[in-house]
Amino acid sequence: MLRDMEPREGAVSVAYGAVNRSKRSLGLDLKKSDAQTIIGRLIQKYDVLVEGFRSGVMSKLGLGYETLKELNPALIYCSITGYGQTGPYSDRAGHDINFVALSGSASYTGRKESGPLPLGTQMSDLAGSYNAALGILAAVVSRKLTGRGQHIDVSMSDGMLALNVIAGAGFAALGLEPDYEDSILNGGGTYDYYQTCDGRYFSVGCLEPKFFKRLCEAAGCQNKNTVTKKELKNIFKTKTFDEWREIFANSDACVEPVLKFSEVAEHPHFKARGMFVPVDKRDGNTQRQIAFPVKFSGNGTDYKHVGPTPGHDTRQVLAEAGFLSEEISEFFRTGVVAAGQKIY
Repeated sequence: MLRDMEPREGAVSVAYGAVNRSKRSLGLDLKKSDAQTIIGRLIQKYDVLVEGFRSGVMSKLGLGYETLKELNPALIYCSITGYGQTGPYSDRAGHDINFVALSGSASYTGRKESGPLPLGTQMSDLAGSYNAALGILAAVVSRKLTGRGQHIDVSMSDGMLALNVIAGAGFAALGLEPDYEDSILNGGGTYDYYQTCDGRYFSVGCLEPKFFKRLCEAAGCQNKNTVTKKELKNIFKTKTFDEWREIFANSDACVEPVLKFSEVAEHPHFKARGMFVPVDKRDGNTQRQIAFPVKFSGNGTDYKHVGPTPGHDTRQVLAEAGFLSEEISEFFRTGVVAAGQKIY
């Protein structure tokens, strides 16, 4: 789905190009028997496999963990699905909004008068990928000690449920059911977004008294101890976005503007952190992308190229795996592999 998602630059979705940055692409028809031969060869070198099919699909293709671990006992095999490898929903279809809904997160993220809201970013998808990376690294450490790999079962809905750290803990331990705008962190207090007179928004995160005091001093509140949320709403509507931005620019009050991406890219903090980088498109040009957010003291991040078109590196990957030129040509002739085209 991501391959076909707008917007595009040329033939490639820019989201696909960002998510698959620095990866290589092998176009392989898993339904053909020779695909098992190719993967069997590849996992001797690439000893971590990540797959995102519904539960049981890889086993039907003859590529399940129990089969492949016989070829390489050190194989780390990570399955990322919506609902995991077990349970009554293990073969059920779903998308991010469904996992957010079933996890309970949507039951208290929204407004009393309008209910839940669709999130702008895919929280459960991202949680699934982070959990997969964490699980794979833990399995690598285990393998160093035991010499054996293992199957990692990552459920995106499980991951979303686990993100309910505060509200989930209250329910699990005490049976407390959260609701919209009923706590200090989901709009039940002054911790919220406030509209300016020109229709933009500011975030207010003044949980501690010292920060709330600074907010009131900067905003000119008459009573700095008993300002209500309604009063804050009225105060923010007295000035424009730019006026409030200037007022809070040097105020350490946990008050920040809601920025558009064009403003984020020019923000001095993100510019200093190098959070937008040019990435090679393999055609002599570059594409601006959001950078990897982790900074290392020992080395930088190597941005090789944007995500390739499906099958772009098929010949190179197969040659590196030890297949002869004649074998590779036969794979192409029989449709086992493909390169540089739209592959489904």
